[in-house]
Amino acid sequence: MPRIPGQIDVAKTEAILDAAVEVIGERGLAAPMEAIAKRAGVSKQTVYNHYGSKAELMRALMTRRVEAITAPLRDPDAAGNPAQALEAYARSMLETVITNKSYSMMRVIMMGANEMPDVAQEVFEAGPRAARRQLAEFLKLETELGRLRVENFDQAAEFFSGMVMGHSQMRSMLRLPSDKTPEEYVRLAREAAERFMRAYAP
Repeated sequence: MPRIPGQIDVAKTEAILDAAVEVIGERGLAAPMEAIAKRAGVSKQTVYNHYGSKAELMRALMTRRVEAITAPLRDPDAAGNPAQALEAYARSMLETVITNKSYSMMRVIMMGANEMPDVAQEVFEAGPRAARRQLAEFLKLETELGRLRVENFDQAAEFFSGMVMGHSQMRSMLRLPSDKTPEEYVRLAREAAERFMRAYAP
């Protein structure tokens, strides 16, 4: 069966990003692009054709991660139900702690931040800041629709994220075992959403 136009590029892009997560998680920010290309099964030139620099590659990695985590905020099944969307978003955030895979890469990024500040800046802008911005935009829309009453959207987004992640994020960054079961994480997500809704009820 012939491939749909663009399908090969999409497959290569995903292979490069998946390889980058693994290689950078193992070898740190200084990992050469050649190693990422080899792991992805593509040429070094292919990697550079997709991403002209390590900073661009890291931005793409963070963008993909944020899009996956924030997907519940755009879920049409939760339309009109901000509590459901927030609970699902909280579970999505906590999944990154439970699985711990993405935090291996985040740890090495933090360790190499002094040597590669431009890459660290890209990671922050395309990662944590972008996620908070998307949550703030969600809260703004829900306020305009009358389902929430939020005055400072960025601050409220920070409050919700901090309430959900708490010490779990730090434990994961330090490679400490989780102090919660998967069921407790589910209850935490629900409780955070319920408390947030009560705090910002219209």
